[in-house]
Amino acid sequence: MPGVFNMSVDEAVKECREVASLGIPSVILFGLPESKDEKATGAWADNGIVQKAARAIKREVPNLLIMGDVCLCEYMSHGHCGIVKPIGQPQSVGAAAAAPPSSTAVEYEIVNDASLEILARTAVSQARAGIDIIAPSDMMDGRVAAIRSGLDKNGFEQIPILSYAAKFASGFYGPFREAADSAPQFGDRRSYQMDPANVREAMREIELDLEEGADMIMVKPAIAYLDVIAEARRRFDVPISAYQVSGEYAMIKAAAQNGWIDHDRVMLESLTSIQRAGASIILTYFAKEVAKLLA
Repeated sequence: MPGVFNMSVDEAVKECREVASLGIPSVILFGLPESKDEKATGAWADNGIVQKAARAIKREVPNLLIMGDVCLCEYMSHGHCGIVKPIGQPQSVGAAAAAPPSSTAVEYEIVNDASLEILARTAVSQARAGIDIIAPSDMMDGRVAAIRSGLDKNGFEQIPILSYAAKFASGFYGPFREAADSAPQFGDRRSYQMDPANVREAMREIELDLEEGADMIMVKPAIAYLDVIAEARRRFDVPISAYQVSGEYAMIKAAAQNGWIDHDRVMLESLTSIQRAGASIILTYFAKEVAKLLA
């Protein structure tokens, strides 16, 4: 991902100063902890990397709106977005002792309800650190209601929720997963992310999240799902955002570096298509470049 970097807290503060000077109204924070475990401790710890960054940014750039990605994959040792529980038995004792996590000798399941407690705890921790908007991206069932309840019980009734309501099991996430070291160690995320072929399910998921208390919704990825954005815009009178993800960004960058396309023209065209489809908020790695181009 050319031009995109993992940053320490002090470097993130510098980046946010530049972002604000360019007129970009908001950033979203993703965390990469020093260590990971099977309880995603780094996600909800008061001294977690996102919490530290949020406090530092708010001190130095107080008017910049900060969104906090609430997911567990970056903090889990296994890379899944929820608590993992083995089901069944290994084929043999020897195989169980020697098999790597990617082995099919043991089957696993995501424990949805137990994961909700950690997600809510993470959201409250982020709100305490100064995060302005909570953005759950895990796709666990019921997580918006759990997060809303957790925020309200802790005095954060006014903190809005931007739900990744339509997050598809996409091949476009590769560069981000590599950068965030968050690819699953075994299996995949198709059991809790959405079937790319099913737009009707996306509408049901959006409706459910709004009923649970979401204030805004996200469609992810963006360019390959413009029809989903458009259908959501037609059906729901709420702010709709779209995430132009790492693979979409990287393809444009790679093609431009090879001289196959005009970088700035295609960058603007891609973002215009997302806005034209109905997104009022666009999350993109091109933000600084676009802001400078349009200034």
